[in-house]
Amino acid sequence: MFTHLILPDIRELIRQKQWKALKTILSNLAAQDIAELLSMLEAQDMVFVFRLLPSKKASDVFAEIGPSLQEFLLRHIADKEIKELVQELPPDDRTALFEDLPGRLAQKTLNLLSAEERKEALQLLGYPEDSVGRLMTPDYIAVKKEWTVEQALLYIRRYGKDAETLDMIYVIDDEGKLTDDIPIRRFILVEQNKLVMDIMDYSFVSIKAMEDQENAYNLIKKYNLTVLPVVDKEGVLLGIVTVDDILDVSEEEVNEDFQKTSAISPIEESYYSVSAGMLYKKRIGWLFVLLITDFLSSSIIAHFENAIKAVIALAFFIPVLIDSGGNIAAQSSTLIIRALATGELTIKSWFKVLKKELLIGLMIGLTLGVILYVRGFFWRGGPTIGMVVGISMIGITIWSNLLGSILPIILTKFKLDPAVISSPLLTTVVDSTGLIIYFTLAQFVFHLA
Repeated sequence: MFTHLILPDIRELIRQKQWKALKTILSNLAAQDIAELLSMLEAQDMVFVFRLLPSKKASDVFAEIGPSLQEFLLRHIADKEIKELVQELPPDDRTALFEDLPGRLAQKTLNLLSAEERKEALQLLGYPEDSVGRLMTPDYIAVKKEWTVEQALLYIRRYGKDAETLDMIYVIDDEGKLTDDIPIRRFILVEQNKLVMDIMDYSFVSIKAMEDQENAYNLIKKYNLTVLPVVDKEGVLLGIVTVDDILDVSEEEVNEDFQKTSAISPIEESYYSVSAGMLYKKRIGWLFVLLITDFLSSSIIAHFENAIKAVIALAFFIPVLIDSGGNIAAQSSTLIIRALATGELTIKSWFKVLKKELLIGLMIGLTLGVILYVRGFFWRGGPTIGMVVGISMIGITIWSNLLGSILPIILTKFKLDPAVISSPLLTTVVDSTGLIIYFTLAQFVFHLA
């Protein structure tokens, strides 16, 4: 909201070429606010504004903008500026940049780095896309247990300025294996002639580099950590993952799941920066699939055309039944997907989920079924119609509730994304099967062919 207020002033200063005044305003803005402003400016103006930023702030802002804007800036600033910019980026942000850049531009940018920095970037890019290794930074402080606290503090003062965080100091052995993590305050508060091993408790939480980023999020949340050490399969300390990096990943996953529930392919950029053409591509695919699946519902209604002609009142309750089924399935799938994501549920709990959701479905079905029976009795068709729609509601509710809760578990078992199930595709499937339940019951009760 704040950036929208100052946007007209920024544009006016650019128009008048008041670069000094503009630099003053930018110096007082947070990197996140400047990134948002850049996404709202015209392409040429964006480059002008970005070039006014000092190198450190430019790097912070660059880390906050979307991949397409990053690529645009790299194509429109000089190699020297690119080198300074990328060198200032933390290793994890640098990895994310190279991951999103087109191949030729990524190679050009890599070649601007020093040999050591290039090796580090390529090493991080060697990990699977959603692994902790892609997220970690090798900028941490590690000490030896044989050192005195005084030696450790001298080492921290000397090299700490390059570390991602100093909240936690790590203890490694001669082979580089992690043996403990010690809060910095413990070093400060104990006597300096003590050995590091004297203040160790040999109790720490770590994660392997090849594990999924979601596991890192769960560990940080469970143990209330601000930083998590990353090790290889031998226990050698490779890097750290900080809570802000995990929160960024968590936000991306929430956004992605939210988009999937609305049948939109994941969009990694902000609404302002993404083009209309890209939004069209992200939306039209799923809409086409849903349109085709909706043909199934139409075909089912056409199949039971004679039943509808014989008892016209059956048609009046179709929207109520299929909408209720879709809503119930969406509710149950959302609850289960969230529980799976947070670790509250595992795929081994499927039978407990089945029993619980069967009971819940029956309770909800009876409640809604009674309401629909009364509606059918007094509004259209009398007691027989009321019975058909009431029992149909019970059956559709139980089926929809079970389908919405079990399918995410099945998808998780096969390592597929359960968020897809909570999309309108699930609603479409429930609509079709709900219609079959409804008309099959009506045919049986009314003895229709």
